[in-house]
Amino acid sequence: MLNNSADSANEKEGPTAPCDPVGVAEAGNEPPVNPESQAYRDMIGKSLLNKGNNTRLKAAIEKAKRGEPVTIAYIGGSITHGAGAVPLHLNCYAYRSHEIFKHMFAPSDDSPIRLIKAGVGGTPSQLGIVRYDRDVLRDGTVQPDIVIVEFAVNDADDETQGICYESLVLKALGANNKPAVILLFSVFENDWNLQDRLTPVGWHYDLPMVSVKDAVVEQFQWTKEQGNVITKKQFFHDIYHPTNAGHHIMADCLGWLFDVTDRSAPDEEDNANEKPPLLGNAFVDTKLLDRLNGDRIARIEAGGFRETDTDLQLTEMDDHAHGTPLFPNNWMHTGQNVAGKDSFKLILRSKRLILVFKDSGRADFGTANIRVDGTLMKTADPHQVNWTHCHAVILYDEKHSREHTLEIEMAEGHEGKRFTILGFGYVD
Repeated sequence: MLNNSADSANEKEGPTAPCDPVGVAEAGNEPPVNPESQAYRDMIGKSLLNKGNNTRLKAAIEKAKRGEPVTIAYIGGSITHGAGAVPLHLNCYAYRSHEIFKHMFAPSDDSPIRLIKAGVGGTPSQLGIVRYDRDVLRDGTVQPDIVIVEFAVNDADDETQGICYESLVLKALGANNKPAVILLFSVFENDWNLQDRLTPVGWHYDLPMVSVKDAVVEQFQWTKEQGNVITKKQFFHDIYHPTNAGHHIMADCLGWLFDVTDRSAPDEEDNANEKPPLLGNAFVDTKLLDRLNGDRIARIEAGGFRETDTDLQLTEMDDHAHGTPLFPNNWMHTGQNVAGKDSFKLILRSKRLILVFKDSGRADFGTANIRVDGTLMKTADPHQVNWTHCHAVILYDEKHSREHTLEIEMAEGHEGKRFTILGFGYVD
């Protein structure tokens, strides 16, 4: 087994595809970043938290070298979406790192290296597990060779404290084509992320792990004479998201993993799928239920939730410059009088259920009460975040599957307001 520490990978060669020097000199009077410098290469080398078992990643690299199609998928929050990059679809770390992979390993410019980018702003792995089949696997039409998971600054809102994250990792690892799964840890301007909570999952399954925090935070404190490579002003667009320079550095950190893996001797076959879960795997089999498929899965009475909301959170998927509306097959309450019962009712046999509803800053959206089997479980307030946003909450999590009745109705005094049920994630 190879030494998996970052120190063993921090060699003097540095990444083979450094970021574009034009793209990194963009912060006022700050001296430009030199991606050819040894200090830059050393910084990137520190990002390699764990090389992990390289069997799967080397298989994807060799596949690319043969000129065969390789699909690299990214799932995460707004940083994976590309927030802070200009133009977002071409300077985000996902696009640039997939280009680095292509530059390193594809034998020709037209080699079929496909990008699947599925980052959604302001959302944790609790929502990622609901949309993985749709947004990454494209409902079974895509089998990624590499899956990069980036929720290190989003999972504070994960009610399961890491179980949804591990479930998402296991869902990716368990695919029949055995994709490489890479854990990526981004960082906020205040030097914070959830790396301490999430890295045990990577160590447990011996996965490649790349930490942007480990690469940049220490050198933020240094002067140029002490070895500072990039300042916070250059790296961050705002308190959350990287600039083009920051995205380029993130891409180079992934490129360093690709390079080290390619130059390393092959490991023995991985046994990640044979290990028991560390935190939990309760949500691995989560499936999406929405207006498109709901009547085939559950008994549904829409009541006053008969309309479809088209004012939705948008995200630029893959390499697209245009936004894709999230959860378009939804149920919306508009406050208009309808015949019959006004509440939404869903009867479903399951053991776990996640509700996804729409947050909104609009004054005409109101609060809804969520009852399961007659008991009030949640009061869903779309103004809790106060911007158009997908909000996932767990309604129940049980060991055994049984029939449950879910009822959603507008709270007292909010009957004339709007509320949008975007969909559900369920485990049967």
